[in-house]
Amino acid sequence: MTVEPWIDLSCHPSTHTETVRAIQVLVRRSAGAELQMTFRLDGDIPRISIPSPVAPRIGSDLWRHTCFEAFIALDGQQAYHEFNFAPSGEWCVYALSGYRNGSPLADEAMRPDIRVRSTQSRLELDALIRLDRLSAVHPRAVLRIGLSAVIEASDALSYWALRHHADKPDFHDADGFALLLEPPGP
Repeated sequence: MTVEPWIDLSCHPSTHTETVRAIQVLVRRSAGAELQMTFRLDGDIPRISIPSPVAPRIGSDLWRHTCFEAFIALDGQQAYHEFNFAPSGEWCVYALSGYRNGSPLADEAMRPDIRVRSTQSRLELDALIRLDRLSAVHPRAVLRIGLSAVIEASDALSYWALRHHADKPDFHDADGFALLLEPPGP
């Protein structure tokens, strides 16, 4: 597996919070068509609203509460997929043909593997997705990735991403798909 360094997400300036100190993501892409992400949130975890664990299932409106997100596009294409990973184990995948133009996929075959660990000062969420379930092209293509998080805390709702380009948080802005992942070598 190719290992990338930890990547810092930044809080949108309009949604500052004292509860969260930092969010970082580690991204790994394997030759076996897997994309693994570890989201690491450092902060005052008892002050963060974390959904209670449930059996893995498709959720709705996960982005309204604490959740982590990945946006995956083929380089040079407008179409993309949005994955929402909730610490509860719920998840959702959207297929979009362009900017915010799409709908959720109610397909259990798309289910990511989600694992969560938590202490008083750190929450980690591992999410593993199979790129070959997106299309036959995804495992061997150059990918543009957007990484983000919505954190519901006692002091504020904050929005974190690789890049912010607007006055309001907008994770669907393709300029935020700032991580370029080459296909794994032979």
